[in-house]
Amino acid sequence: MEGMDALPEDLLELDQQVCFALAVASRSVIGAYRPILEPLGLTHPQYLVMLALWGNAPLRFGEIAKMLHFDRASLSPLVKRLEHAGLIERVPVEGDERTFALITTEAGQALREQALSVPPAVIKRLGLPLERLVALRNELSTVIAAVGPVQA
Repeated sequence: MEGMDALPEDLLELDQQVCFALAVASRSVIGAYRPILEPLGLTHPQYLVMLALWGNAPLRFGEIAKMLHFDRASLSPLVKRLEHAGLIERVPVEGDERTFALITTEAGQALREQALSVPPAVIKRLGLPLERLVALRNELSTVIAAVGPVQA
């Protein structure tokens, strides 16, 4: 196997585990978003839903779940809270009375303008050059594609 000679002697060393590094990095980065999103009244998962809708609405519930790699059970309470906050609403899908799509409301669109400050604030908070963050995102996208869809 390629690169096997570079493995540590003890394959179970915590600090050598990719899963550990990804888990800590994920929690840390999401934690960096918290104080930036708080003034917008959004949690990080809610922010992801809004990003999906700002870029692609109208979207069916299942489309959002697939796009965000969320299971439907996790997505449902997020959507309900965003609806309750008046940021999104359900609209019927033409030709299918049992199906609905989600769109942003006027308040949800106004929030988009405020959210334009989020990416620069996160970049500043992380303290890494934009080129490194883009390269990291691209590398993580490769890992996500290699692992495949998350199984709910």
